Amino acid sequence: MLKLSLYFFTAGYFTAIGAGVLYLLSLVRQQKALAAYGSFLVTMSLILLTGSLALRWVAAGRGPFSNMYEFSLSFAWGTIAGYSYLEHRYRTPQLGALVVPVAAALLWYASTLPSEIAPLVPALQNDLLLTLHVAVAVIAYGAFAAAFGAGLAYLVQRSARFPWLPAPQVLDNMGYRAVVIGFPFMGLVIILGAIWADVAWGRYWSWDPKETASLVTWLVYGGYLHARHVASWRGNRSAALLVLGFGATLFTYFGNLFFTGLHSYKGF
Repeated sequence: MLKLSLYFFTAGYFTAIGAGVLYLLSLVRQQKALAAYGSFLVTMSLILLTGSLALRWVAAGRGPFSNMYEFSLSFAWGTIAGYSYLEHRYRTPQLGALVVPVAAALLWYASTLPSEIAPLVPALQNDLLLTLHVAVAVIAYGAFAAAFGAGLAYLVQRSARFPWLPAPQVLDNMGYRAVVIGFPFMGLVIILGAIWADVAWGRYWSWDPKETASLVTWLVYGGYLHARHVASWRGNRSAALLVLGFGATLFTYFGNLFFTGLHSYKGF
């Protein structure tokens, strides 16, 4: 099962790369057929990565979320799933040129990490909380990656000078919809993490660097939603917050590799 999971991972990785290349070529050459092929490859990549995660789940006998290889794979899956939702809803495959390379980069990073299934460290030996905590994080991170793509495209398209990109109003709405999905799930990440921390370490909150980064990320997106609804922020400022928020998301994701603390093991 593990070997088959790795085959699915490799196929999904190269399929994602192919999709990203086709999306980019569709913009350069302005050929919709290339974007359609890119969308097909994205769907295939999502199926293959789903298969890789499912097979690894069976092989490990637990949710495949316990180390950086598994979470990088899951993060990439969430990014592709989030993008696929936006493409299906808004019919804007052009955004794939910005979002799919993020997923491909995550898969490349995963390919550099050990993929063996190892025993869980004591703090992770709670299959229910492990699965729930990381699964909602995958949804949140994937939605934020899609929002990042929309925000970055808006900053490029702010003068509506590129006919191959969606209209600024469409991009603004896409970013908002993605955050509406991701924000409550990020809140669940923090809540479930606090419950798990109490079970594992006897306290709900320790101001651990990863805990703090998660809270900051949630507050950034909360600030985005507040500014949009209360101060009627639209356009450049709103898009810049989406880019900033994804920077905070990546910092949260990678932070445990660089800072000491309760999350300093090579897990997530």
